[in-house]
Amino acid sequence: MLKILIPTLMLIPTAWLTPAKWLWPTTLAHSMLIALISLSWLKHAMETGWSTLSLFMATDPLSTPLLVLTCWLLPLMILASQNHTATEPINRQRMYISLLTSLQIFLILAFGATEVIMFYIMFEATLIPTLILITRWGNQTERLNAGVYFLFYTLAGSLPLLVALLLLQNYTGTLSLFTLPFSHPLHLSSYTDKLWWAGCLLAFLVKMPLYGVHLWLPKAHVEAPVAGSMVLAAVLLKLGGYGMMRMIVMLDPLTKDLSYPFLIFALWGVIMTGSICLRQTDLKSLIAYSSVSHMGLVVGGILIQTPWGFTGALILMIAHGLTSSALFCLANTNYERTHSRTMLLARGLQIVLPLMTAWWFIASLANLALPPLPNLMGELMIITSLFNWSWWTIALTGGGTLITASYSLYMFLMTQRGPLPSHIIGLDPSHSREHLLMTLHLLPLLLLILKPELIWGWAG
Repeated sequence: MLKILIPTLMLIPTAWLTPAKWLWPTTLAHSMLIALISLSWLKHAMETGWSTLSLFMATDPLSTPLLVLTCWLLPLMILASQNHTATEPINRQRMYISLLTSLQIFLILAFGATEVIMFYIMFEATLIPTLILITRWGNQTERLNAGVYFLFYTLAGSLPLLVALLLLQNYTGTLSLFTLPFSHPLHLSSYTDKLWWAGCLLAFLVKMPLYGVHLWLPKAHVEAPVAGSMVLAAVLLKLGGYGMMRMIVMLDPLTKDLSYPFLIFALWGVIMTGSICLRQTDLKSLIAYSSVSHMGLVVGGILIQTPWGFTGALILMIAHGLTSSALFCLANTNYERTHSRTMLLARGLQIVLPLMTAWWFIASLANLALPPLPNLMGELMIITSLFNWSWWTIALTGGGTLITASYSLYMFLMTQRGPLPSHIIGLDPSHSREHLLMTLHLLPLLLLILKPELIWGWAG
């Protein structure tokens, strides 16, 4: 663990001490090296369960894919942000890179934590850099409002979790993830036990976000700079799914009764947010709502607690992380050229940027779950396990997949096809940096087709 954590920590002094002209190349090379070394975690993830053990940090088949995704994303965020921060004072650029690095440090500590309280503290700590990114580097004046929404939704959801964890510590005497699954079964029956159950899961459902407590997400996405949107969609939402998978193992007797309303909200949310996507004019908002719809499936897969549901949820989380991050990067390349997120104002771009259209096409197809991409594998596993649990769910999940296909194609046709508006005259050509960025997003997605057991989680 330390061979990743210490170089990541050293990225912060690197960002402050590097000469201005070498700032971006140095931090990019450094973070890319960390990302490549982190791939070594995938090597022994399957045989023993827990590996790279230490007193506070360990990896297992559930956390390893998310840890590698976290490390993979930092160089991509640095690549994506280089252009739009170039005009800023050098100290603000250094601060920006430091915030992204600190976010990665907190995320590694959260996903690698073996102690639930340490996970909780790091879960909360990721709020601070994200909040600063949204409020200091956002685009519009709305960004303060978005920051407040983001902070208070997440805090209000996660304070009951702290109380629930302290009660659990009192009851079992330990909060270590190694021993908790083997502790005495909890006899949950009273009304307060039901409240405790809700307290344990509420924080993660807000973070996912579950439909109904999702309003902070589109706001935060639309106002955040590109790196903020990328890390929010790709990794921060996955903290919710990861936390749920860790906690739900201990909440056993109550879950099958109490999870009904949450399952209904999640699956109804797939339909609702998908329908909202069909009516969006704002490109970033559309991609943000599509995240809510995909995460609804993940919540459904986790709450029914079957091996297939868990595996599908993890596969879909990883696949969605890469896909939605790629879509935010593409939306940003559009925004940097046209200075507008409104899809009506920037359409027909295939004529001007034909190679970018190829990336848009692949990313849109990944978003609508084209076979044989991992997105489809995750969705199929979740839909199958939900169907096995209750065959009524097929109406919601099937409708959800149809709507997903519709808005993904709508987004692609709206931005790339059709006549080029007359006000678009002098657009910058697409840069190699942007093509590299898209390659590094979509290549892992395509390569995972060949070795899906890396992201199977516990089902191996």
